[in-house]
Amino acid sequence: MTWWHRDTHADRRPALMARGRILAAIRRWFEDQGFVEVDPAYLVVSPGNETHLHAFETVAMDDSLTPRRRYLHTSPEFAMKKLLAAGEEKIFTLSRVWRNREGGPRHAVEFTMLEWYRAGDGYEVLMEDCAALMRVAAEASGVTELRHRDVVCDPFAGPRRTTLQAEAMRHGVDLLATLDGPVPDAAALAAQLAAIGIAPGAGDSWSDLFSRLLTARIEPGLGSGPVILDAYPAPEAALARRSAQDPRTAERFELFACGVELANAFGELTDPAEQRARFEADMDQKEAIYGTRYPLDEELLAALAGMPPAAGCALGFDRLVMLATHAPRLSDVQWTPPA
Repeated sequence: MTWWHRDTHADRRPALMARGRILAAIRRWFEDQGFVEVDPAYLVVSPGNETHLHAFETVAMDDSLTPRRRYLHTSPEFAMKKLLAAGEEKIFTLSRVWRNREGGPRHAVEFTMLEWYRAGDGYEVLMEDCAALMRVAAEASGVTELRHRDVVCDPFAGPRRTTLQAEAMRHGVDLLATLDGPVPDAAALAAQLAAIGIAPGAGDSWSDLFSRLLTARIEPGLGSGPVILDAYPAPEAALARRSAQDPRTAERFELFACGVELANAFGELTDPAEQRARFEADMDQKEAIYGTRYPLDEELLAALAGMPPAAGCALGFDRLVMLATHAPRLSDVQWTPPA
């Protein structure tokens, strides 16, 4: 039966009411921490410049009927960085975002993103934020554990912190050794993957091979969590600063709970020249793979020059609610699932 059938809605309603409590509790937590809630526009010039990110495109017309290509944003990130450049210091948003080609129990083409930024802070403080938000969600939902189907984890336990390199080495792969040269060594990584039973695809790039390793071995081996997977290889962190400890890695981590990716965080890159080069390289790759590319947001690149050092995190709000209500699917905690 459809979600708006009375019986179906009655079954869904407890989780939806919990969603409201979690939403209110998260807002209170951010306000207590001195954050300002912002509301970025959804219609943008550039939806983001990651290779495998797919946006919804439209045409906007002004009163002179001049057509302008626009997109529904895939993240409020670019707008929020402009606000940091404008002088804001601690900001958060609960924003609808759109990502094409996504669907399934954990995905939707339209969903709610919780995103926040701290000017002047290192990205490690975001790990503490993530731990606190899991506790807040569990308390608001009235549960003592997060659950996704038959996998549970303790939201009141501090997340275990590990690195991509440590997890890869557990499976017999030395990721960083393939990043010693001026460009990632795809052949060396392919040989290491073949040795542990992961067959490379024809024409796989280093990034493709890394994705195979991540999904086939690393993510399944993380356990129920919560766990923070830190120090991503620099080629997989287009918007993050390189690590001062090892420039082959970047200040990027992801938070996993019950085997579900919940959050993605960065020590933000503020060098406009390096950011432009990364965007253009990703768009070249996107064009080669998908036959399309998205424009760069020139205002963002200009704003980066005046943006303070900052750390930012994006957390899938619907996924957090799904875990805190023990719902099996993302659509179970959306008031009106996208068509």
